[in-house]
Amino acid sequence: MRIVVAEDLYLLRDGMVRLLQAYGHEVVATAATGPETLQALLKWRPDVAVVDVRMPPGQSDEGLRAALAARREAPGLPVLILSQHVEQLYARELLADGAGGIGYFLKDSVFDADQFIDALERVAAGGTAMDPAVIARLLSSGTSNRRLARLTEREHDVLALMAEGLSNQAIGRRLFLSDSAISKYTTSMFGKLGLIDDDDSNRRVLAVLTYLNKAPD
Repeated sequence: MRIVVAEDLYLLRDGMVRLLQAYGHEVVATAATGPETLQALLKWRPDVAVVDVRMPPGQSDEGLRAALAARREAPGLPVLILSQHVEQLYARELLADGAGGIGYFLKDSVFDADQFIDALERVAAGGTAMDPAVIARLLSSGTSNRRLARLTEREHDVLALMAEGLSNQAIGRRLFLSDSAISKYTTSMFGKLGLIDDDDSNRRVLAVLTYLNKAPD
C-alpha cells in the first residue's frame, strides 16, 4: 500500500514509517503540520493515510480538519485517525459523508503491530475500523434514531461489534453465536435500517455509519 503518515512527534512518526516498511508497505510522504498533511494527501492520493488529530500550528484539531478537507476534494480517500484525543464534532463530520474508508483509534489502545496493520488494511479496503473507546465517546453524545430503535438488543450488540471492524466470524466468536445466527441478525438489521444495497460490504459500512452518527431521521 502507498501510505501517508501525518504525525508531529518525530520519534512516533519515524517509528510508524519503519513499522509500515517492515510490513512491506511504501510510505510515500510524511507530514508534521496540518497544512503539510493536506498538501501530502492531495498530492499523493495514497491508498490510506495515518493522521494525528492535534498538530501544529495550533495543536488543536489541524490534522483531523486536514483529513476532512482532503476527503472533500477526494471523496472516499481512506484515512485512519490515530490520536490521544476524540474530537467528537469533527469525528462525526468525518463519518457523515458515508463514503467509508474511515478508522479512528486512540494511541493508548493499540497494543501490537498486527492490530494496527489489520485496522489500516481494513480502512484501505473501504471499510471501517473503530476503537471501542471512540465508539463509546461518540455514542455518549449521540441523539436517538428511529431506525436504530427498531433493532433488538442482540442486533445492537452485533452492530456495535461491526462498528469495531469485526467480521461476522469474529462477532460470532465474541457473542458465542454461530455464523448462521450472525448472518440472520445482520440481514434483519440491514432490513430494519433500510439498507437494501446488494453489496454486503457496502451495507456494513452504511450500517456502521448510521450507528455511529446517530443522526435523527
